[in-house]
Amino acid sequence: MTGNSRPEISLYFHVPFCTKKCDYCHFYVLPNKPELHTLLAEGFDKEIALRSQELADKQVVSLYFGGGTPSLFGPKAIARVIDQVAKYTPLAKETIEITLEANPEQISQSLMQEYAAVGINRISLGVQSLDEALLKKLSRTHGVQEALQAIERTVQSGISNISIDLMYDIPGQTLETWEQTLKRVETLPITHLSLYNLTIEPHTVFFKYRESLAKELPDQNTSLAMYLTAIQMLSQHGLSQYEISAFARAGLHSRHNIGYWTGRPFLGFGPSAFSYWEGVRFRNIAHIHKYIQKLREGTFPIDFSEQLEPDKMQRELLAIGLRVLEGVELSAFSELEPTIKELETHKLVERAGSKLRLTPRGVLVYDSVASEIV
Repeated sequence: MTGNSRPEISLYFHVPFCTKKCDYCHFYVLPNKPELHTLLAEGFDKEIALRSQELADKQVVSLYFGGGTPSLFGPKAIARVIDQVAKYTPLAKETIEITLEANPEQISQSLMQEYAAVGINRISLGVQSLDEALLKKLSRTHGVQEALQAIERTVQSGISNISIDLMYDIPGQTLETWEQTLKRVETLPITHLSLYNLTIEPHTVFFKYRESLAKELPDQNTSLAMYLTAIQMLSQHGLSQYEISAFARAGLHSRHNIGYWTGRPFLGFGPSAFSYWEGVRFRNIAHIHKYIQKLREGTFPIDFSEQLEPDKMQRELLAIGLRVLEGVELSAFSELEPTIKELETHKLVERAGSKLRLTPRGVLVYDSVASEIV
């Protein structure tokens, strides 16, 4: 809650356009066509209006434009979304975090200035690697120089809050090439870094070739060494780990993502977007024409919904909350004491004052901890 006691919420907008779908990507994406832009803009207008009651009297902490490649949507279209939201709930310009995902090859200083002018104050760049060979392996359409220039141009545009995505466990990647990427990161004017290990998901090109790719993947020991090296090297340069896969300079944690980890209610807009609202998790139809059709009929474009039982909700909140390294308030999870004691016995969690947090060992085997809780 904020000082004015309006409940805090976050909003996510799925902008699915891409110039090319990457071979490892399993998200809902669409070709970057003007007629689809027009449909999505209409969809956002209608969906925001349908949600007007939920938006009223709320404090919007963060807006997040994810994708796809939301920077392809254009500053005018993004401004239209922000203005639509502001019709139904006041947006505190001084404190709200508004993030736009972008790919390096699309960035110019003038484009970033236009985005800054319409309210974007945080950029998340899909860098993924600073190694030419690995960028090709990932089928990325930018090179290392373009990634470095994109960061520089964003800074010059006046947006100083910049996050980058980096991946490890890439086929053909070694600990040495990973260390070289991390060394380059040390010199960059970024405020945040999200770290992902590559997972090969169904319905991707990588999944089709998974057997041959498996031979090139780093082994488990190398993967662990990559993760530990990242934690060490990034913290030495002032990017401290505050969550399993997120690093930030002091005071520049992702407010939007912290909401996911602490159970802040959020609404997702656009095809395939998820929401978590009043204990219900639901997802929009992952098909733009069906999504629009539902909205034109005046109905919510939802194709999946589940109401979590109180015990299940508690377990999920504990599992997700432990991703944040400072931990969760123990008092909120008193009913789960037997599970907590079991994890303590295996030295996976520890009590620190009023908090429960992962031990260093727990951080390394977080997936096992989460499955034990849930």
